[in-house]
Amino acid sequence: MEISLYQIDAFASRPFEGNPAAVCPLEQWLPDEIMQAIAQENNLSETAFFVPKDNGFHIRWFTPASEVDLCGHATLASSYVLFNILGYKKDKIKFDSKSGVLAVTKDSEWLVMDFPAQPPVSCDIPKEIVKAFDIAPIECLKSEDYVIVFEREIDIESANPDFGQLIKLDLRGVVITAKSTRYDFITRFFAPKYGIPEDPVTGSAYTQLAPYWASKMGSKRFRVKQVSARGGELTCELVDDRVLICGKAVKYLEGKINIETQLPT
Repeated sequence: MEISLYQIDAFASRPFEGNPAAVCPLEQWLPDEIMQAIAQENNLSETAFFVPKDNGFHIRWFTPASEVDLCGHATLASSYVLFNILGYKKDKIKFDSKSGVLAVTKDSEWLVMDFPAQPPVSCDIPKEIVKAFDIAPIECLKSEDYVIVFEREIDIESANPDFGQLIKLDLRGVVITAKSTRYDFITRFFAPKYGIPEDPVTGSAYTQLAPYWASKMGSKRFRVKQVSARGGELTCELVDDRVLICGKAVKYLEGKINIETQLPT
């Protein structure tokens, strides 16, 4: 069996920036264990698979370790493949997913994702987070992930967490964030329990960060940078109970996967 494979740098204006995602368009679903094996072989933070349905597509995302319910950068990468490589003609793509319907609109070179907001709520700071970071945060919240707020930009940029502590947490990952002098806020994201020590740019995290910072800043639209080693810039906007996440993407490689229909025993 031969499957097309695209590696796309999402939230990037040029290769080697942003967050790389693998994208595999399918005509019908493969067995879950084969999709998981492909994601593990790709060894990127996410591999996206999609199949056509009705007036759109059904999308699923796999880390090297397991399937996840929502992924922003691999959805952006999948939209780039559809719009720019596979010749999708409409201005809007609708993806059915485990997190509901996700719409992506093309606006010149920009792709705008319409995701459900996931407002975080205040919580006690887990002891694992206290042990993982050298500096105490000023606030802790949770939604799909723990959202940890620090006082200064340098606290985010210099953070070197103990992944052995973070892997023990019950949620997907940990977002750390602080106000910025250059942007509205900056952030980093860690998900070691899913095989992702640090994710370069995490689109789905902004479904939590946009509602949080809107409640603090009195604004609903933000210019943001995720200050990982690769780095990535985007804008996000809270609109009612949705978050619009806007970024660019570029193709890094295109190829074919050749696999057997059954995994080896």
